[in-house]
Amino acid sequence: MGQSFKKMGNEENKISEIETIIEKCYEKYFENQIFECLPDFYHAVCQAVEDINKKIGSTSFRVPKTTTLKEAYDKHHKRGEKNLTKEEFQRILQDIIMDTGVTGIGAKDVFFYMFGVPSTAQIIKQMLIPKAIPNELFIPVVTSVTVFLLAKLNKI
Repeated sequence: MGQSFKKMGNEENKISEIETIIEKCYEKYFENQIFECLPDFYHAVCQAVEDINKKIGSTSFRVPKTTTLKEAYDKHHKRGEKNLTKEEFQRILQDIIMDTGVTGIGAKDVFFYMFGVPSTAQIIKQMLIPKAIPNELFIPVVTSVTVFLLAKLNKI
C-alpha cells in the first residue's frame, strides 16, 4: 500500500516536472520566434521532445509524424497571429504525445535486467565455480537481488 502511494506521488512529480520542461522549451525554442515554414517548426518541436526525453530519463516520447504535427498545429494555432502562445504550444505537445505515445525504453531496461543479469551471473558462475553453489539456489537469489535493486532505484 505504501508503495502505491509512493508511485502516485512520483507520477505527480513527473507531471509537474514535464510541465516545467515544456515551459523552458517554449522559452528556448518558441518565444519570440516566427516560423516561416513547417520544417523549421518541426525541427523546434523535435528539439523540445529531445529535451523532454533527456530530462525525464527512462521514459521516452516518440518524435511525431509530420502529418500529426501539422494537424495539431492547424487545430490549435490561430491563423491571424504570427507567434505561438505558450498555451497553444502546450496543447500541441499534448496532442502529439497522445498520438505518438511512448517508446517504452524503461520497460526494455527492466526486461534486460530481469533476464540478462541472472543469465550472465549463471554463465560466470558456471565458468568459475560450477559446483560451489547449486543452481536451484543461485538463480532465484540473483533474480531476487536484481528485483530488489531495481525497486530501490525506482526502475519498477
